[in-house]
Amino acid sequence: MRHRYECPLRWSDMDAFGHVNNVVFLRYLEEARIDFMFRLARQADSGAFTGGSVVARHEIDYRKPLVHRPEPVVIELWVSKLGHASVTVDYEIKDERGVYVNARTVVVPFDLDLGKPRRLTDDERGFLSRYQDDETGSTLDT
Repeated sequence: MRHRYECPLRWSDMDAFGHVNNVVFLRYLEEARIDFMFRLARQADSGAFTGGSVVARHEIDYRKPLVHRPEPVVIELWVSKLGHASVTVDYEIKDERGVYVNARTVVVPFDLDLGKPRRLTDDERGFLSRYQDDETGSTLDT
């Protein structure tokens, strides 16, 4: 199963060439990930990720330019790897015209009080496992 997030495009997202700036895509990914891990996960388990999490790695493949328009883009995300102390999330930023970006983020749960990484709880792992999408495989070049 995949999580679907509609992300609005903002005029300030554009670069001098009229395309969404490459670094803005990281913000789009963050918006979708926050919606997934904090809104949706906390609806399933009120304690999910309340201690915090940190991004350990990003990978992005830019497929084609995205220009400003009033319609949002769709960000689909799914869990491609679920460890005991990390989760790898894959994404597609797309619309009916095609895929603009394939991306991957490694997220590590973090204990803010202790200032160090922690293991995923059983409830967090249960939630995340519902979004594993093994059939799709990686859409990133390796």
